[in-house]
Amino acid sequence: MTHLKQNHPDPSKETKLAKVLGIISGSFAPIIGVLAGAGLLKAMLSVLTTIGWLSNESGAYIILSAAGDAIFHFLPLFLGISIALKLGANGYVGGVIGASLLTPEIMHLVENDVKTIDFFGLPVLLADYSSTVFPIFIAIFVYAGLDRLLKKVIYKDIQMFINPMISLIILVPLTMLVFGPIGTLLGEGLGSVISFLSDKSGLLAGAVLGASWTFLTIMGLHWTIIPLAIVNLATGPDPIIAMAAAAPFAQVGIGIAVFLKTRDKDLKALAASGIVPGALAGTTEAINYGIILRYRKTMIYVIIAAAIGGAFNGSVGVVMNDFVLPSVLSIPAFTPVWEYLIGIGAAFVIGFLLTYLLGYESKHSKVDDGFTQNIFGIPSSETIKSPLRGKVVPLSAINAPLFATETVGKGIAIEPEAGKIYSPVDGVITTQFPTGHAVGITSENGAEVLIYIGLDTVKLKGKYFTPHLKQGDHVKQGDLLIEFELDQIKAQGFETTTLVVITNTNQYIDVKATTSVTVEQNDQLLKLTV
Repeated sequence: MTHLKQNHPDPSKETKLAKVLGIISGSFAPIIGVLAGAGLLKAMLSVLTTIGWLSNESGAYIILSAAGDAIFHFLPLFLGISIALKLGANGYVGGVIGASLLTPEIMHLVENDVKTIDFFGLPVLLADYSSTVFPIFIAIFVYAGLDRLLKKVIYKDIQMFINPMISLIILVPLTMLVFGPIGTLLGEGLGSVISFLSDKSGLLAGAVLGASWTFLTIMGLHWTIIPLAIVNLATGPDPIIAMAAAAPFAQVGIGIAVFLKTRDKDLKALAASGIVPGALAGTTEAINYGIILRYRKTMIYVIIAAAIGGAFNGSVGVVMNDFVLPSVLSIPAFTPVWEYLIGIGAAFVIGFLLTYLLGYESKHSKVDDGFTQNIFGIPSSETIKSPLRGKVVPLSAINAPLFATETVGKGIAIEPEAGKIYSPVDGVITTQFPTGHAVGITSENGAEVLIYIGLDTVKLKGKYFTPHLKQGDHVKQGDLLIEFELDQIKAQGFETTTLVVITNTNQYIDVKATTSVTVEQNDQLLKLTV
């Protein structure tokens, strides 16, 4: 029987570390694009002033420099919003907590070298919190807990203004008195440790960081390192991303080699889809999830290539001067630039040559993605009906790389308007997730349909979900599968976007999604062609 293999980690056993990493990742994800874009703008301005095309005293430079600096200067404000939203609290209150550290009055005192001010007899140590990360993370973690408490004890009709007022009265002084200094010391301490290791043995530090960066990124652990790079940039250049930069170039080299070598048109298309964004924007998810995780030999190649490139960059002291994602366009942000080009060039060439000359694994030896072949034989063309009603969203817009890059399979997403999931096909329940947030069905025509309710809702551990059928049950199209409490899930801060994915996509010539903006339950959603 077709089923999701039961070797996936039990979501109920998610570690506290995994939860923290998820919060860090979810907090940076909404702003990482503008951080990288602003960094590229600053790098471009640096090039233009160096070659004499633009004066750093001109109005054009001042305005464009303001555009590039704004996100970094007001980083606590933006992080305050995104962290609070990730934790299910009021994002605008979180933003105000961050902005309070950067008001003109406070910044004026800091710029005039005033060390302390008085808060009802308590000394407040003043510091420049622009571009900082850790103080606002600590503050918003505490604010989220306070917000949950206030929602329980404050009369509902006055929460709209009383809760923000109480939160600001408590959190802003606490941040300046306690969280700010602690967070600053934490960031400076971690940055100093990395700088010390880099100074003692840049070659070793670069080799380790380069070799591990691909897998840190795949597991989401790179989000714990990116803040350290931003902290370093607040006081000078950063060596971390300069050493890690070898990894994405090695990944792009592997992607190009697979594109040139493979005869599988689906794999060729997948590789092509990852090369351009990887080379020009530093976003290599398609290569990481679609190729490196699927073909074991490429894992070895990326480790070797990135370790060599990272070791070189670390040994010669390459640094990043403005925050960017490593790519062809962001090269001017690194110095010394020629040494940097040698490091990333070596990683790219080695990754390409190893893959092209030694080959990647055959299609039949891919890493098991957890799905087995269906029991109904060769699939036939069919239409998948919508399991619910709501607004249609393309998978590419989903903040979940495995789905957004179609690694799991092609499909569509729906913003639900009601908390009921109905069977989109006649078939068999081949997987009923114990947490109730997802179900796998194999249709009588051979389609393997995964319905996945919400993003990160596995963390709810089954709360608010009521499955009506069990694994092995036969279903008819339109049978009620799952009920879920839509409003309660949203109130807990989780997205409820529901994914409908064909996990055996590679057995179809085409999986075409509806072009409608909205769908009703039972409308045509996907057309599968063999």
